[in-house]
Amino acid sequence: MQAAPSTEAGTLLGPDDPAPVGVLNEESASRFFLICDHAGNAVPRRLGQLGLPRAELDRHIGIDIGILGVARALAERLEATLIFQRYSRLLIDCNRQPHGPTAMAEVADGTEVPGNRDLDAAAREARIAEVMRPYHEAIEAALDRRDAQGQPTFLVAMHSFTPRLLTRPTDRPWSIGLCWGPNDRFSRHTLQHLTDDDGDLVVGANEPYTVDMVHDYSIPVHGEDRGLDYLEIELRQDLLAEEAAQIAWADRLARVLNRAADTYRQAQQPGARTGDRAGGRP
Repeated sequence: MQAAPSTEAGTLLGPDDPAPVGVLNEESASRFFLICDHAGNAVPRRLGQLGLPRAELDRHIGIDIGILGVARALAERLEATLIFQRYSRLLIDCNRQPHGPTAMAEVADGTEVPGNRDLDAAAREARIAEVMRPYHEAIEAALDRRDAQGQPTFLVAMHSFTPRLLTRPTDRPWSIGLCWGPNDRFSRHTLQHLTDDDGDLVVGANEPYTVDMVHDYSIPVHGEDRGLDYLEIELRQDLLAEEAAQIAWADRLARVLNRAADTYRQAQQPGARTGDRAGGRP
């Protein structure tokens, strides 16, 4: 298989390719704001599926399986804005620093990606300019509007994870993981309420991932840099196989997030006791 041809910036997406950015409830006044970096697995027609069979794009290396269904249903229940990305993370990972080594991976969980071999600067810039940048500019513009209007915002990044990597065949037991960086305030309230909501869940605290402040993009830029309270949610993909399961997760998360937002805001009020600050830093 041949490596991808050189691509001049501004010529990657054709008229038949989908727009990179999807938006639901654009004018929402909800306190929650949802993003979904790996919602789709589209590839521009001119890149021929990056030299991969469709089955590879359909597995976890190409898309966060099941998460868009959860995110859509959750946005409906919270009446929240959702901004999501339609292109495969193999084309460009919109939750990685755009010039970092894993933004356009040549190998993903043991699979070689022919269309990502030997990319020149113009080909890389085309993916950044036409896919990644519009997505993050849409998030930035929406958050700017909310800030200008004085809307409080809890940023919620939606992801899913595979129960087992081919290259590291160890079961990942968590039903759900909650991930954060330096700001753990809202995350820890959510962790407490999630455990209270269903004691049988296997909940990961910064598992199976943590927010990588050097290599990640969405939470470091839109959460930490803005000083927003945020949470990154990771759901195990085998628990999202059916639409009914996705809706059930959305129902549960809507309950938990609303409770967490309430107790978090209460804990910020003047005079709140230290013991009321559920899940705060020790």
